[in-house]
Amino acid sequence: MPEIAEVRTVASTLNRQLVGRKIIDIEMPYSRIIEGNPLEFKNALLNRRITGVDNFGKWMFIHLDDLTILSHLRMEGKYFLKDSSDPIEKHEHIIFHLDNGHDLRYHDTRKFGRMHLVKTEDIYKTPEISKLGIEPDDDKLSSNYLYDALKKRTLPIKTLLLDQSIINGLGNIYVDEVLFAAKINPLKKGSDISLEECSAICKNAARIIKLATSLGGTTIRSYTSSLGVTGHYQDNLKVHTHDNEPCPDCGTTIEKIRVGGRGTYYCPNCQKLK
Repeated sequence: MPEIAEVRTVASTLNRQLVGRKIIDIEMPYSRIIEGNPLEFKNALLNRRITGVDNFGKWMFIHLDDLTILSHLRMEGKYFLKDSSDPIEKHEHIIFHLDNGHDLRYHDTRKFGRMHLVKTEDIYKTPEISKLGIEPDDDKLSSNYLYDALKKRTLPIKTLLLDQSIINGLGNIYVDEVLFAAKINPLKKGSDISLEECSAICKNAARIIKLATSLGGTTIRSYTSSLGVTGHYQDNLKVHTHDNEPCPDCGTTIEKIRVGGRGTYYCPNCQKLK
């Protein structure tokens, strides 16, 4: 699943290539990707120019002055820029025809992604965005904030760090990496996490996400920005996907377990459950 670093890569790449382009037509082979009335979505966007593309956590915003498309890639959503004359492929569900002879195509093998239209001024008031927490590299993410969010929770810290209402944008890959860097066992209860450990989580989350963003994200399995950009942070992964390999810090064999139904990688020596 694309996480915050990957979504930022896609958004920044689209921003460079789409600003100023006018949407002249929209095809929707699988219109259920659109939340709400697909025809109203189409009519509202025709002949509008794209004014910017950015993101908040895992949500991407495609701005058209006073309107904005909220897009969530979910498990396997991708955006392609193609020539309008190229045949529409099986899993290209939403096609924005642009005024320069190119298309912005939303591709999603599993059809889990969603997009809908909101007023730009209301983005942060929408139910999807207003409930989100602080991004991992935002200066507002403090040890006190995280400690207060965790202190009454008995779920494993791995599960809690995947809760987007606490930290917005961390997914399975980066949570494993952050917990390894902080030397915290993924099964440790949120209520048992100390203020010092919260500080370690915040510092390492910021460091890892900033580096991952600068490297274009992590390309594992199906993720790629599909826009001529491939992530390289996978070369820096310490534990994620490295089960049965030696820990880079102590040499102990990295293990894979399941926490809250998610595959979780950790070092049983560096991340002892105390």
